[in-house]
Amino acid sequence: MRWTLLVEPAGRPGWQNMAMDQALLDLAAGEGRAFLRLYRWNPSTLSFGRNEPALRRYDRAAIARLGLATVRRPTGGRAVWHAEELTYAVAAPADTFGSLPQAYRLIHETLAVALRALGVPASLASPPARGSALDAGACFASPAGGEVMVRGRKLVGSAQLRERGALLQHGSILLEGTQSVVAEVTSGPPPPDQSTTLASVVGSPVPFADVAGAVATAARAWPGRWEEEDAGTRALALAAAALHAGQFQDDAWTWRR
Repeated sequence: MRWTLLVEPAGRPGWQNMAMDQALLDLAAGEGRAFLRLYRWNPSTLSFGRNEPALRRYDRAAIARLGLATVRRPTGGRAVWHAEELTYAVAAPADTFGSLPQAYRLIHETLAVALRALGVPASLASPPARGSALDAGACFASPAGGEVMVRGRKLVGSAQLRERGALLQHGSILLEGTQSVVAEVTSGPPPPDQSTTLASVVGSPVPFADVAGAVATAARAWPGRWEEEDAGTRALALAAAALHAGQFQDDAWTWRR
């Protein structure tokens, strides 16, 4: 297994971030390669899960009035406000970590190891008595089981997609800020906010570079050999992402349900 680390601190628009993640999934499926991508969003963006009923759950007019960028993710789950965070994406052959639940848990265990190296008392959530429905509101409204928690609050929210023998799992590690934007544009009663941030846990801002370094170090325990990105890899990923740009910029996809 050949892993490539991609670190992008400058940030990209939401549609391009999702196109890049989809492109890495394509490369994992077609070439058997594996990637860990650590990135940001510019501008801040509200994302919806692949099958989330966004038209029913969120006020599209309010979103437009506030000038919020939106995108629909290729993965499932519920809405996330991407602002002051580090987003991770893992794309690899599906058998790298085992079954979907096994992969979800192992990747989150790696993130917890990284956060503990930064002095954060991170642990994994236990499965709830029953799962949350897709129309239950924000991703950070409640844990679904296995997410990274700190003192009973959710620090990392993730979702996974499997297709063509490969997996894509990506999620948000909240550095600062709040998920309150999701509540502001929710139709009906706002969802509870069970999130926390690194800044609130440690009492001061934690730089993106520090978190990226800790995650990259912890991930080197995964099977395979690691290489830093090079110009050829980035060009390959960007070319593959261009094939998906239209989909993730299309309002018909973003607001398909």
